[in-house]
Amino acid sequence: MTDDNNERIIAPEEAGDDKSLDLTLRPKRISEFIGQNNIKKNLKIFLEAAQKRKEPIEHVLLYGPPGLGKTTLAHVIANELGANIRVTSGPAIEKSGDLAAILTNLNAGDILFIDEIHRLNRTIEEVLYPAMEDYALDIIIGKGPSARTLRLDLPHFTIIGATTKISLLSSPLRDRFGMTYHLDFYEPEDIKKIIDRSAAILKIRLPDGPSQEIAKRSRRTPRVANRLLKRVRDYCQVEGDGGINAGHCLEAFKLLEVDELGLDWVDRKILEVIIDKFGGGPVGLSAIAASTAEDIATVEEVYEPYLMQLGFLDRTPRGRMATATAYKHLGRKKLGQSKMV
Repeated sequence: MTDDNNERIIAPEEAGDDKSLDLTLRPKRISEFIGQNNIKKNLKIFLEAAQKRKEPIEHVLLYGPPGLGKTTLAHVIANELGANIRVTSGPAIEKSGDLAAILTNLNAGDILFIDEIHRLNRTIEEVLYPAMEDYALDIIIGKGPSARTLRLDLPHFTIIGATTKISLLSSPLRDRFGMTYHLDFYEPEDIKKIIDRSAAILKIRLPDGPSQEIAKRSRRTPRVANRLLKRVRDYCQVEGDGGINAGHCLEAFKLLEVDELGLDWVDRKILEVIIDKFGGGPVGLSAIAASTAEDIATVEEVYEPYLMQLGFLDRTPRGRMATATAYKHLGRKKLGQSKMV
């Protein structure tokens, strides 16, 4: 088992030490943004049309799994428009006054990026509706029967919302976004291009072989790819001459316990529990969580999606089942329906 620092090196969520790296490697323009080709084509038309009309763009909603570039894309849009961008998040806006303070400080054409927008509470949403639709802010003055509403006009701004859970957004809020884009997992060749670009920016000597090895383990997620590149670079600086070679690259992944498909020890532990303890399943989510000492929500939302994407795990009405592909990857032999050698 790895230590806490390496526990989830392949987790797509942003870690504390990712922030400075993300800023260094973040693309500035659409032409620099690798992957998500359909979104880029649509964005180019969308942005160019708004610029020709000399109007602010409509509100934009970006959704998809963590680590795929929603924040980066928001900054790319701002850069393409030459607009100022203000960054906040759903949990950070606790009161109506917090939102009012942000909105009244925006200028015409500014972009307000709200990360984790699904975590806005309903009271905040109610204030946001007229701001998004009518560019107006309704402020209630006083209490009780003497209370009155004061409407303040706002400049024409654009909200870009980002979420990993679009289903948690209320319908009225979703409907106020003029454009909605879904970021999907990247193609392997695009992940390799991202790694090569990052290596060039960081001035890392990265041959094609090690680049391929990092790409294979990146779970088709740019944030994971950049984090693995950083860790492999650190290992090679200590154990080698600073350049990355194939041997040191594989040794680094062995130390990090990340296999050729990007599975770490937690992923393998889940599969091993299902296969070894429950005969391959079906087994309930609560039993898996108890056997792996993980939270039920964490198993379901963090680990399962990638295992299912690889075809290692099936969800059935009776519970989770390990597939023949999972048996093969772990080097297990399956006999009958539920027995193992």
